[in-house]
Amino acid sequence: MACVEFSFHVPSLEELAGVMQMGLKDNFADVQVSVVECPDLTKEPFTFPVKGICGKTRIAEVGGVPYLLPLVNQKKVYDLNKIAKEIKLPGAFILGAGAGPFQTLGFNSEFMPVIQTESEYKPPVNGSYFAHVNSADGGCLLEKYSEKRHDFECALLANLFASEGQPGKVIEVKAKRRTGPLNFVTCMRQTLEKHYGNKPIGMGGTFIIQKGKVKSHIMPAEFSSCPLNSDEDVNKWLHFYEMKAPLVCLPVFVSRDPGFDLRLEHTHFFSHHGEGGHYHYDTTPDIVEYLGYFLPAEFLYRIDQPKETHSVGRD
Repeated sequence: MACVEFSFHVPSLEELAGVMQMGLKDNFADVQVSVVECPDLTKEPFTFPVKGICGKTRIAEVGGVPYLLPLVNQKKVYDLNKIAKEIKLPGAFILGAGAGPFQTLGFNSEFMPVIQTESEYKPPVNGSYFAHVNSADGGCLLEKYSEKRHDFECALLANLFASEGQPGKVIEVKAKRRTGPLNFVTCMRQTLEKHYGNKPIGMGGTFIIQKGKVKSHIMPAEFSSCPLNSDEDVNKWLHFYEMKAPLVCLPVFVSRDPGFDLRLEHTHFFSHHGEGGHYHYDTTPDIVEYLGYFLPAEFLYRIDQPKETHSVGRD
């Protein structure tokens, strides 16, 4: 499995906080960005298996949308314990967004990896969730992965933020009342792209949607037997929902693609009230409240990049 390493531009947290503060103000009425100690992420609502997101930060993009569309490539299965070794961080804490391991679950799903990978000293801990479409009523079924299976796999595509899972300084972002057209993640990503231009910056972490509702999707349980050749085809295939706060989101975003056919942003979320999926944007701009904790990544690892590509289905 081919793996390419790339070094991101990594400004200081203080500098990034200042840049993000200015950019978010164009899109939200109330913005506060600061550098703080990472809260204890083992506590609710996060319930992660580690306390923080600090230490040897990196982003891994594994596979890609061309393995899902226009028709699925069912050979593309990945083990996150092996991915941690590929990115030179065995024992890494990994979070992000990907496609669920259909080969073990028996159906397609949205995957929210929250994994402390295996190391010499510790066994792995799988705190991941997956969301799939309820065949009875078309609603959302959100389940904890470890209650179904004991592997550490995902499939087809994944955007992952990895670290040593340590406490430490992070960028805290509070944004309320959306006044502009961009979703929370796109606004941060475009702000960084505008400011840093051709110096790519990768970011990851977690944020909570504390108030409001969001538009989301979940892929059907069955892969499409007809080729999905356009965004219109994809949107007809997906199941769309409006889901309500509080939601715990796992974003991974890169300010610009340095030539690795990256998905520039990808955010999945879970909750403790049974809703989860792929985040598009909030549908209640007047009341929405975001609270996030982010860090820049030092390195990008591009793993198993598709040889044939397209731009369909990247939203």
